[in-house]
Amino acid sequence: MIESLDFSLNFGVESFFLLVILVGLEAVLSADNAIALASIAQGLADPKLQRQALNFGLLAAFVLRMALILTATWVIQFWQFDLIGALYLLWLVWQYYTSRQNEEETTEQSPRFTSLLQVIPTIAMTDLAFSLDSVTTAVAISEQIWIIITGGAIGIVALRFMAGLFIRWLDEYVHLEDAGYITVALVGLRLLLRVINPNMAPPQWLMISIIALLFIWGFSERTPETVEATEPTSNNSKQESYSSESDDGEEEA
Repeated sequence: MIESLDFSLNFGVESFFLLVILVGLEAVLSADNAIALASIAQGLADPKLQRQALNFGLLAAFVLRMALILTATWVIQFWQFDLIGALYLLWLVWQYYTSRQNEEETTEQSPRFTSLLQVIPTIAMTDLAFSLDSVTTAVAISEQIWIIITGGAIGIVALRFMAGLFIRWLDEYVHLEDAGYITVALVGLRLLLRVINPNMAPPQWLMISIIALLFIWGFSERTPETVEATEPTSNNSKQESYSSESDDGEEEA
């Protein structure tokens, strides 16, 4: 079932460079995953619960990701896993936009989740769906299981750090959450195309380029509250510099 994976611990220069490549790949591919998980966690109203949701959700995600790695050469033989992952990610996007439309119609903004038990499985399953692509890539780069597991573990840590940053940034930038869910939709569509015809799926470099453009758009505009909060600070600093200059002039006179 997983006979093509190498379970021996072979340490060497080549293994080190493969690990560096996998860690770098995980960091790049985790950016879109992080913003998606941050958006899900932000569905809770309490910031403390948001942090707990990310911690417990990613702990569960780590277990699922390790199980996926150990069965990777078996999983990639079945297109049904890609189909389930694609449909799940597209369902998340549909749920987000329909809930936002309902909020606009009722003019009331309410949390999308009411408890941790709703968010933790959602975070774990979302990471698993994203991992279908990254784990397949990792297995293609190296057959040494310890390298893949180490890269995946470091990827989870990086994912938790980035998701924590994105939760804060989601409140500061107008388009960032939309950019995140468009990214989720793109990953879901890529998995779906892989099911229909693997040759139709866009290459990884093209996906990364599109996601980078989406991130640029996501960070292009701050919320009015953030702009107003930063303006008084800059004005106060200018006034302080003007007053200090005038005081220096009076002392010289």
